Amino acid sequence: MATVYSVQKTAWDQTIPSKKTKPNELAGRMRVAYATYEASSLASGDVIELFNLPNGARIMGGRLFNDALASSTTLSVGYAAHTNSSGTAVSAAAAAYLAATSTASAGANDIAATLALGATSELDANENGVPITATMGGAAGTGTITLRIDYVVD
Repeated sequence: MATVYSVQKTAWDQTIPSKKTKPNELAGRMRVAYATYEASSLASGDVIELFNLPNGARIMGGRLFNDALASSTTLSVGYAAHTNSSGTAVSAAAAAYLAATSTASAGANDIAATLALGATSELDANENGVPITATMGGAAGTGTITLRIDYVVD
């Protein structure tokens, strides 16, 4: 049987000289970003900018909560266009953290729940951070939309 090491374990004690593990990978502090929006006939295609997460934040997961917004409505969670730390423009990705999911009934959905949906991803942004968004789809909706993202930055 072989013993293998993660990238972080290798850097810490399998290389000489050892390399420091980033705080967002070991011993970092968990932070919470939280926002609420009260939708009133929010049209399909409308984008809600909820909050900005800072450069270097490692997304650990989150949860989207919603009232029953209307039949045929959906919400997706992603990010708006922004600039990365090297000054390059990054295009918006409306469903980076949650693909369009039904909001016809009151509910809650995990976001950034898989690697493909941004779980454990590290954000690269300039001093303005990454604007996190929710996008209405399907039909116009009315009701409360709340988003929580847990992240580690230091």
